[in-house]
This record gives sequence, C-alpha cells and structure tokens, in this order.
Amino acid sequence: MTQVVGMIALLFSVVMPQKMWYPRGQPINVTIKSDKAVKLDLTDFTGKSLDATGSATVDPDKIVDIATIFPQVKSGGTFVLWATPAAGGDIVGTPIVIEARVSPNAGKEPMVYHLEPLRYAVMTTDKGPVTMAFYYDVAPNTVESFLTLADGGYFDGLNFHRIVQGFVIQGGDPTGTGMGGPGYDVNQEFNDHPHEAGVLSMARASDPNSAGSQFFICLDYAQTKQLDGKYTAFGKVTAGMDAVKAIGSTPVADQQTGKPATPQVIRKIEIQPVSAANNPYTALMPNRSKK
Repeated sequence: MTQVVGMIALLFSVVMPQKMWYPRGQPINVTIKSDKAVKLDLTDFTGKSLDATGSATVDPDKIVDIATIFPQVKSGGTFVLWATPAAGGDIVGTPIVIEARVSPNAGKEPMVYHLEPLRYAVMTTDKGPVTMAFYYDVAPNTVESFLTLADGGYFDGLNFHRIVQGFVIQGGDPTGTGMGGPGYDVNQEFNDHPHEAGVLSMARASDPNSAGSQFFICLDYAQTKQLDGKYTAFGKVTAGMDAVKAIGSTPVADQQTGKPATPQVIRKIEIQPVSAANNPYTALMPNRSKK
C-alpha cells in the first residue's frame, strides 16, 4: 500500500487526490501539494475550459471538492483538471483525468468518478522514438488496458509482426503469429475518431469484443478510412511518424501474413506523466493549444 501511495504522489505531485475512485455521493477531494497557491482549470477533452462556481484559486495544503468548484462533472463525461500558478504561468504538476462514469441503468448522474494522471507513451524502436497520446474520453477501457500492459513491460521486446505498406504496422502479440494476446479480451469502444495516419487502433477477430493487446498504427488514411467505426481508435502518434513510416516501409517476407523480412522490434514502451515540459496532448486538444 505504501508503494501505491508513493507512486500516486509522484505522478500527481501538485494536485493530489485522496484516492482514485469516488462513488456517487462522496466529495471528490484533492489536496494542493505546492508551496504557493494554484489556479485550477477544468476542461473537456478538446481542451475547452468549463466555468468554475466561485473561485478556482486554492491555497497550499488545502483540501477542496472538485465537484463543488466544477459541478459540471456531475453531468458525466471525461474531463482534465489542470493547475497553474495563481500568479500566472505554465501548468504545474501532472494534470488529472476525471472520468465521470454513468451506469446505463442508474439515471444520468454518474455512479462513480475515476481519477488518474494524464499520461503518454514513448515507444523505442530501432528506427527512432515514437510518442503516443491517448483518447481517454472515447476509449477509457482500451486506454487503461494498454497503459497497464505497457507500464508492466508487456510490449518490451515484442515485434511488429505484420506490416502492410501504405496501410498499417501491427504489433503487441507475444507469440508473433497474429494469434496471441494477454489472456483477456477488451470490449469494443468504436468511436468517431477517423483512422487517419498515426492513429492507434486495436486489432481484433471477427467478434467486435475480441481485442486484447494487438494494436496497429495507421499509415495512410486513403487506405485505412475503411476501418472507421469498425475498430477501436484509442490514441495517436504525436511525434515520431518518420520512425513509423520507416517501419512501414520494411520489405516483407510473406505477403499473406505481412511478416517483415527483418524483425522490427519494440524495444520498450515507457509510460510518462504529462508535465509542462512534456505535454503531447496539445496535439489532441485544439482548444487547449490555442491558449
């Protein structure tokens, strides 16, 4: 338990939730762990700021209920909580993703609130690093599965076992055959994100709910547009598309399976917390990037 608390403190660093799950009816309390007052800003997943009820400036070591300052969270949806110095400046600490999860059989008010650090991934390949940000808002379960696997080292040393030039590169199979997975399935979370170049999506069998750990990265929307609404898009490459394209240009030894002539290894995937210095989400949040 001490290890978990320490990890949470390290990730959030400034805005510290008291826990990561809050059932309906409980205050969504967070503590400000900074030496100066901060201003809180709640946005939707496009980066659009939501109005605060009263002051959103909070003094150090003070505990506040996010739902009191930003009652919009009670309507359901996915939000990001940012903190900046009260005197102005760039973000401090790691932003918090707040998922207000609504049960289909329990009315419109969320049943539970899930708080987690906003994170991104850096994949190391022989062709160069690839930075990836995630669609927490439309594919929360897929994102959670991918982050958990990656953070545990699951993908490290696996190959891109299938390459279809001008279409996709596919990896995440521990067997390297296209038939392997993590031992569980992830239900589909089809959404409106187009499968344009750089988009991460989940491979699956004929059953829509048969995704596991195999993912692919799209190369050319002219070819991958056909996948829209049929596969779960869960993130996007924000830097390193040159490496992705280089892998996608690798000659294949078997046209039917797409097996590359030379192994294309995922050396490692590292999960990192967003910070002022490293925030790939400006590429996914148009309203945030305009600020």
